[in-house]
Amino acid sequence: MREIAVFSGSAHPQLAAEICARLGVPRRPVVTRRFANDCLEVQLQSNCRERDVFLIQPLGPPVQEHLIELLLMLDAARGASAARVTAVIPHYAYGRSDKKNMPRVSIGGRLVADLLVTAGASRVLTVTLHALRELANHFRGLDLTSTVVVSPDLGNAKQAAALARMLGVAVAAGAKERQNDERVTISSIIGDVTDRDVIIMDDEIARGTTVMELLRRLREQQVRSIRVACTHGLFSDGALQRIAAQPDVAEIVTTNTVAIPDSKRDAKLHVISLGPALAEAIRRIHEGESVSALFDAP
Repeated sequence: MREIAVFSGSAHPQLAAEICARLGVPRRPVVTRRFANDCLEVQLQSNCRERDVFLIQPLGPPVQEHLIELLLMLDAARGASAARVTAVIPHYAYGRSDKKNMPRVSIGGRLVADLLVTAGASRVLTVTLHALRELANHFRGLDLTSTVVVSPDLGNAKQAAALARMLGVAVAAGAKERQNDERVTISSIIGDVTDRDVIIMDDEIARGTTVMELLRRLREQQVRSIRVACTHGLFSDGALQRIAAQPDVAEIVTTNTVAIPDSKRDAKLHVISLGPALAEAIRRIHEGESVSALFDAP
């Protein structure tokens, strides 16, 4: 079997170190240089020839900087005659840009995927189902008798429904309309939430405007308690502090797909590590085992 070689960019070295520790392999060194003209150069400082290479780089802020760094690492690995190159992208930032919502706009998710392949990626490993399983394990410690999982919008209802199935509880969704990046309106909630314990499940929380609007609607329905969960906790522009300041929010749960600086953390925040799940997925890819089997267990 080919030797495994794991490298990481600058986006989340803590997660990369945890993954390598679980795999029992070293994190290979990478040097990134910035020239006077603001261009980057990346050097993989370990042999890649005929090795199974994994490059760990979530696309968290600054997204464009981390994307270019990843593309340069991919090209370097391919140029160094790696047998196979897997881009491990826990947070695929352009994933939401998967369709045209107006004329003459780019489908960013498809474009970035094409760039990754052109740069040398044999495959991409990202996070959706991994996170739902870990979030479900966290919430199973609660009394779920009167719990309902609420998606902020119909677009995320599939993930919310998957979490609800894992927990054996009901699901509801908000009817959301987005005016712009900073303003949303939720006209109603589809499903019964009155006098229920609510788990808000969103894919990504950036500014938190959607969550704040949903909290307003849930209060009108006189819910019993509220917990907020998301896969990717970006928490930009003070979003975490705004949500945590709401007295009826008992807990905010996210994963470590992106690095969360200490300056952003709050006592209500609980971060679940996906290092073990990602390490197991990498091991299965390397050894030719099924990755989908990871989701067969409850």
